[in-house]
Amino acid sequence: MQLNVIKWERLWWSISSLIILAGIIGMVISYSTFKAPLRPGLDFIGGTRLQLQLACAVEKTCDQPIDTGEVRNILAAQDLAGSTIQVLEGNILSIRTKTLDVDKRTQLQQELNDKIGPFDPETIQIDTVGPTIGKELFESGILALLVSFFGIIVYLSIRFKFDYAFFAIVALFHDVLVTAGIFSILGLVAGVEIDSLFLVSLLTIVGFSVNDTVVIYDRIRENFEGSPDLSVNQVIDISVNETLTRSINTSFTTILPLIAIFLFGGETLKYFALALIVGFTAGVYSSIFIASTLLAWWRNRQELAKS
Repeated sequence: MQLNVIKWERLWWSISSLIILAGIIGMVISYSTFKAPLRPGLDFIGGTRLQLQLACAVEKTCDQPIDTGEVRNILAAQDLAGSTIQVLEGNILSIRTKTLDVDKRTQLQQELNDKIGPFDPETIQIDTVGPTIGKELFESGILALLVSFFGIIVYLSIRFKFDYAFFAIVALFHDVLVTAGIFSILGLVAGVEIDSLFLVSLLTIVGFSVNDTVVIYDRIRENFEGSPDLSVNQVIDISVNETLTRSINTSFTTILPLIAIFLFGGETLKYFALALIVGFTAGVYSSIFIASTLLAWWRNRQELAKS
């Protein structure tokens, strides 16, 4: 069975447009709430993050989860009412707040020990990032992303033609927007924050997606040269079908270990893996259904203009 990509091009474009539109709405709401299109983590806005685990959890004797309302009251009493509170697995407390010095951290930890329950000192994690460092991380990440886009345009323009390069970049923007949009929604509904690893994931997604697009474009170019009697739509449909199995298998085998990391890799890598899962899925979709169909649309317009 052959996949007729060009016949259903408007369906593929509509699906992508709806997902991207939902993400843009999420980013607008997020900006009005957090002053950023995605909910920023400690890496970008600066502050202190405390993570503590109840001692009873280590001994597996806890009979009830941590009460976030009680934690919020403790923070409010210490003028930290705007802090973000997360309870992980019922007995791990994560608090993100404004920058605290050693004395204030010690006082907060003591209050939590006295009123919530004893925490295991060996599991305490404390991270402090200044806002200047956070700003530098963000600017460096965005610059790296823009440089990668420019390099891809130059490479594809030399290897193929400029229209190939342009639509490959459109597909990459599609993948980045889908990933960012989904994470903006997750930030609103599930409190998911982005950190420097999120920018790393975007760069990884760009590299993976352009590789898949280049494989399809390479076959399209070969078939254009080898079958000049076929129409643009026929060439692109044939090319996509010839590379379809390879694209799906490569993506599937890449996503499988990422799912394992998401499920069992711990909190540090969990959302990094999720971003890659979303981005790689969007990447294989855009390579097959967006980059190829847009190229066909453009080449057909060129042929009509010549006739």
